[in-house]
Amino acid sequence: MAVLKIYTDGACSGNQNENNTGGWGAVLEYGEHRKELHGGERNTTNNRMEMTALLKAFEAIKTDGQTIEVFCDSSYLMNCFREKWYAKWTVNGWKTSGKKDVENRDLWEALLPFLDRHSISFFRVKGHVSTGSTETVLKKTYAKFKAWNGERFTYDDFIYITEMNCRCDELANEGVDELR
Repeated sequence: MAVLKIYTDGACSGNQNENNTGGWGAVLEYGEHRKELHGGERNTTNNRMEMTALLKAFEAIKTDGQTIEVFCDSSYLMNCFREKWYAKWTVNGWKTSGKKDVENRDLWEALLPFLDRHSISFFRVKGHVSTGSTETVLKKTYAKFKAWNGERFTYDDFIYITEMNCRCDELANEGVDELR
């Protein structure tokens, strides 16, 4: 069975300002098939757009039981899933270790059921890296990518994943632009 690969990114112009515009982008790849998604929201945050990109990608999956690899540049999103922050949050009544309400609870609650429906691995990507950067910069970024994700990805894999992250950034910005 082929692995479904999901690449996501979110953007927010004027993040944390009272009036702002956010966008999200996602690319799903399954074998030779590819689907691109994007959208936007007003008065949001970058974290919400990162989460929305993943949620929309998950919602586009038509069959349960998929083996999925998610690539995202949001440490907030990736750390939650990789370190299972959500398990503590649900036990603590959606409170952080500092006893504050978990931000974006609505989106976390929408995302979590997909963990039971699929076998999902999460991989962190450094955002805003151009594959046109110098070889020295790319090798340094690849070393960081391997430190985050292990040795399983080749340099060529890393370059492709970086290109897909850039594509998702473009899609997120299309979502922003469509609301302007």
